[in-house]
Amino acid sequence: MEKVVIYSRVSTKDQNCENQIQLLKTIVEKNSWDLVDLYVDVGISGSKGRESRKEFDRLNKDMVRRKFNRILVWDISRLGRSLQHLVEFLNEVNSIGCNLYIHQSGLDTSTPNGKMMFQMIGVFSEFEREMISERVKLGLERVKSKGQKLGRPQKVDLKMIDEMKKLKEIGWSYGKISDHLGVSKMTVSRTIKSLYSLETL
Repeated sequence: MEKVVIYSRVSTKDQNCENQIQLLKTIVEKNSWDLVDLYVDVGISGSKGRESRKEFDRLNKDMVRRKFNRILVWDISRLGRSLQHLVEFLNEVNSIGCNLYIHQSGLDTSTPNGKMMFQMIGVFSEFEREMISERVKLGLERVKSKGQKLGRPQKVDLKMIDEMKKLKEIGWSYGKISDHLGVSKMTVSRTIKSLYSLETL
């Protein structure tokens, strides 16, 4: 008998997911599956990461332990509203060999159409990785062409703080000081503002 679980999530504590769960339980009974667990996150937005959704996190850990081989959800939005999080989750489901049933979409990854969806996710994931890699390379080349330094930001010490102050006093902007010293504009801004605050004490 196939071991299955149900995952449900509602964004606010005022919402109720009992009707959705009951319908999914009916599908479990109709297929003579063995419902081994129920995971429900209440009052948590789907845009939150896995670490903020305790039951979703538990679902992922149990999936890796292969405690079940099929997940049932009412709608794909219950799994998350971030495309990145969804792709990561679906990739993990596929790599483990677990099946996913999404009621509202009529999607069952144990079917040929469902398997094709997993293949498409893999294609788009690879495309996304290539695009990110290309953007990073272009960014590095742009920085080099401007003569800027690459690598870890320099450590802010007393000598650098003194130089920041002098450059600001002769009219340099935060951005120009940032480029010159190889530290972030935010670091320059915070350091100089802190100096001025100390001088007024």
